[in-house]
Amino acid sequence: MFDDDRPWLRRCTGQDRAHIVLPVGGIGTGCIGFGGRGQLLDWELFNRPAKGSSADTFFALRLDDGERVSTRVLEAALLEHEYAGPHGSRTALHGLPRFPRGEFAAAYPFGQALLTDPELPVVATVSAYNPLVPSDAEASGLPLFVHRTRLRNTSDRTVRAAVCGSLQHIAGRGRDGRTPAGNSFSLVTTAEGTTTLAGRCSDAVAQDDEARGSLALAAVDGPVTSHRLTWAHRSWGDSLLDFWDDFADDGRLEAPDEGARVPTGSLVVTKEIPPGESADFTFLIAWHFPNRRAWTHHFAGPPDYGHGGPLVGNHYTGRFTDAADVIRHAVPRLADDLRRTRAYVETVTGSDLPDAVQDAVLSNTAVLKSPTCFRIADGTFLAWEGGNTDHGSCHGSCTHVWNYQYALEQLFPDLAWTMREVEFVHSLDDRGRMSFRAGLPLATEGTAWPVAAADGQLGALLRLHRTWRLTGRDDLLAALWPGARKALEFTWLPLGWDADRDGLMEGCQHSTSDVEYYGPNGVNQSWYLGALAASAEMARALGEPDFAADCEQLLARGAAATDTELFNGEYYAHQVRPPGSADRIADGLRIRYDGDNPDVGSDDLVDPDLQIGPGCMTDQLAGHALALLGGLDDRLDPAHVRTALHSIVRHNHRDEFHTHFNHLRSYALGDEHGLLNCTYPHGGRPERPFPYCHEVWTGLEYTAAVALAAHGLHDLARHIVEDVRARYSGRTRNPFNEVECGNHYVRSMASFGLAHAWPRTVVDARSRTITLDPLPGRWPVLAGSLVGTVQVTEEGTARFTGSHEGEPYAVVLRRPAPPVRAIRDTPGQETPR
Repeated sequence: MFDDDRPWLRRCTGQDRAHIVLPVGGIGTGCIGFGGRGQLLDWELFNRPAKGSSADTFFALRLDDGERVSTRVLEAALLEHEYAGPHGSRTALHGLPRFPRGEFAAAYPFGQALLTDPELPVVATVSAYNPLVPSDAEASGLPLFVHRTRLRNTSDRTVRAAVCGSLQHIAGRGRDGRTPAGNSFSLVTTAEGTTTLAGRCSDAVAQDDEARGSLALAAVDGPVTSHRLTWAHRSWGDSLLDFWDDFADDGRLEAPDEGARVPTGSLVVTKEIPPGESADFTFLIAWHFPNRRAWTHHFAGPPDYGHGGPLVGNHYTGRFTDAADVIRHAVPRLADDLRRTRAYVETVTGSDLPDAVQDAVLSNTAVLKSPTCFRIADGTFLAWEGGNTDHGSCHGSCTHVWNYQYALEQLFPDLAWTMREVEFVHSLDDRGRMSFRAGLPLATEGTAWPVAAADGQLGALLRLHRTWRLTGRDDLLAALWPGARKALEFTWLPLGWDADRDGLMEGCQHSTSDVEYYGPNGVNQSWYLGALAASAEMARALGEPDFAADCEQLLARGAAATDTELFNGEYYAHQVRPPGSADRIADGLRIRYDGDNPDVGSDDLVDPDLQIGPGCMTDQLAGHALALLGGLDDRLDPAHVRTALHSIVRHNHRDEFHTHFNHLRSYALGDEHGLLNCTYPHGGRPERPFPYCHEVWTGLEYTAAVALAAHGLHDLARHIVEDVRARYSGRTRNPFNEVECGNHYVRSMASFGLAHAWPRTVVDARSRTITLDPLPGRWPVLAGSLVGTVQVTEEGTARFTGSHEGEPYAVVLRRPAPPVRAIRDTPGQETPR
């Protein structure tokens, strides 16, 4: 059975474990993957992605029950897809004895592998995690892998169990996979009983090398009974043979006569386990690699790719002197960090959100722990859009991608505030143009990217409002407000997005589809209307009633025009309005790249291609959903909104992809289900529509599900989420890595919006209120230090239970709204509110 002190939702057996890799590491520290068999893989520690990288690091078990001695690696047997290779299996350490049967369970950030062997007197559960504590970015930012083995004696005899952790010191490893000679371990024992192998990096590694740093391995459950600072120097793979023979012989290790060129350190902990009892063996792996380089605006080939700028450092390495110092800091706090992490996870798993929704909410926060995200030396939070195999994908904390995620502001608002500073200070020029890719270093390159994204810039205003409402930080809002107002006023520049200030964006709009749209469209209007509503509220709170009134008037005109001109009876479409020539486009709105046939927007400005046109976009209400969960009213007609939501499901959902044509990237195949980014249900598809219309992006699917749930259409929302998570079952894709333009893609964290969308929860730290629909059930509330649940009864009462800082929060139930029927409901799918 799985350990009951580690929450879990997802349970996988057989080939459903094939692609599981759960990232274990702190925010901005890099991570080590915990695989579906309990193996360690994807060592992404050296300031950039490193999928497929491995270190010969593992945990071994020796058992002696007085009649029989057995030795195993604490992993399940290899799966069938790992068998083949030109020289046999390609899997690291493939030839070691393992447990023949295994299962995997997880509720991120917890993962555990259940290992069984009918010939052994114990059942083993191997678990891994790194703290994830809402509002505590420091506890959640430890460069640490917590590995625990729990052995349960199922026999009638006392078992002597020795568990050995072995860590290969790969600091300084080059991009060719070679680790230079000269790394070393030393043994450090503290008065509290922790024994640590503290690693030192070779002097042969350059001081500014990205891989220069240190590793450490510690045992914290009981005294270490033996150790090795290095394995033996042997040819023909006999270093492993020598280690295995030594450990298997008596459960103890002896120092070799001559050490290996690249040391592997080992610690052994031994315990007696009576019949029916259990024993825990906890090890920590820590790391410390300070040399992070800035991304660059100009792409370069290998080996630098986009990582060739000056050193900008890592926040986490400024907190500790080396990896051993991480251990010293972490050990006294392990129990409390575990308790607080469990409380967060159980807030979700103990709620009445559907299982698939709980899974989606938790699993995609793995993005925050992946190499996608980092904090530079001054603590500023930044991110790629995702990651390639060995380098970041799409730099700059891209505004139009971060628009879609909900996790950062709710879990770590202090980090979100640093992003707002990047957007409204460092990336904003004197005109109010926000570079949608922030340059590094921020002081000199923040505005160097020459183009603003309409959706990204306006969405940033919504995210500013959201960060403010969740934290109540009037002081931080006031500090950023001059830039925020300027960013909104940029919309109205001559030849800009809404130069005539009629509330419709007719101008050239660079967007998350990586091309420019010409003329008003539902997607960008949703961001614009939300930004106007947010700006009106922020201006009024800061004592600018005239500007607030201007925003409200423009919002009313814009919403009315959106409903009148863009709503076609089923959904919000796109009116293409060509500019005619480049001189009819304000500077900084249209992106151009050099090279032959670059991937940019339309060259033809008289009859532009790469447009949406009459398409039904899955994310046409993205800004509406974010505004709604911020307590804002974007003034769109509720009946139109409801109809559009039904239309998204009716037109864009597919229950198979065998017959689907897609000329670009495929994220849904075969018998899988999903929502297409865009369809043309009544024809009229441009000869060359915008590039990604035939694709399926999980972030857009979740965005639609958030809007559906917030409007009370829970069954439709649940089905969309179930479709996504079925595609990421572990059999064909990693459930902790939803991809788009790279691994651990930021937009997938749109799923976190579902935590509050189900009962349309709005948290306002300024008024100390939690407002939600009178939907009976137990609903999670996650807003920084405010962590808990609201229990809503059938009788219409509600009570919050949980933790918070400062004054208590009042729970407010909305009055039941009269049913709002869609203009054209899908038969059998209408759920009146």
